[in-house]
Amino acid sequence: MAESIAILVTGGAGQVGAELQAHAWPAGVKVLAPARSELDLTDAASVAAWFSANPVAAVINPAAYTAVDRAETEVGAAFAANALAPALLAEATKAAGVPLVHVSTDYVFDGQGDEFNAEDAPVAPLGVYGASKLAGELAVRSGNPRSVVVRTAWVLSVHRANFLKTMLRLAGDRDRVSVVADQFGCPTSARDIAQALATITLRMMADPTAPTGVYHFVNAGETNWSGLAQEIFSQSARHGGAFAEVTPITTADYPTPARRPANSRLSTAKITADYGVTPRPWRDAVAEIVEELSNRSVAP
Repeated sequence: MAESIAILVTGGAGQVGAELQAHAWPAGVKVLAPARSELDLTDAASVAAWFSANPVAAVINPAAYTAVDRAETEVGAAFAANALAPALLAEATKAAGVPLVHVSTDYVFDGQGDEFNAEDAPVAPLGVYGASKLAGELAVRSGNPRSVVVRTAWVLSVHRANFLKTMLRLAGDRDRVSVVADQFGCPTSARDIAQALATITLRMMADPTAPTGVYHFVNAGETNWSGLAQEIFSQSARHGGAFAEVTPITTADYPTPARRPANSRLSTAKITADYGVTPRPWRDAVAEIVEELSNRSVAP
């Protein structure tokens, strides 16, 4: 691969963005992760100027407005980040003749049924966040033919705020936590998402005929939020960390401004078939994250 091939990674401060920057890219590939002061994804002039000054071979877009509940009242902000920004990136990457790999979400589904949703399952968002992400998917797919949309769910990592870190924090303050048990999905490591995105991006850079369209990536297996919390505490206890008993509750017991999909299970057969990406079990991913956090807490 030629020297100094650049890939733009948006949302560099987020969970997936951080892992993409830490990823072991091939020699000669550098990641550009500009701050918003350098690249405002919601401003057409900023996007055009940045691309003019920074030739790239591909773009990976995990940047998003992810405040699911706040989106119900901040509709404009959600659609600016989740729909307008991907539209501008699609336009810029098409003009530059480079692939765009865009990250989306299980929230594009209504969560009905108990099957693993395939990529072509009917979409029907329950709220503003899901609707804005679906709009972003459509903008990417229609704006740049050389694009891939990767839907994921229940993202966990050592970075930023997420369910795993919240559970460990709560366990430091109390002996028991109540966690929803009637929403099902696939907990997923941000590091594993980054690996999948890198695999797809490098293939698209090297092969103009690489598959395009919508894919799902989550870690293998399924659970509910209560089961995930129990696994987090079990892994934490093995390292002498925080532990709490888990009381399963229903969604009705924990009302939120935005409705959550009851079924967030995503099928990953397509990404395995087309890109050779085989997700590892979610428990292995959780164990790795808890161990890393534990090692950080005891480091000198």
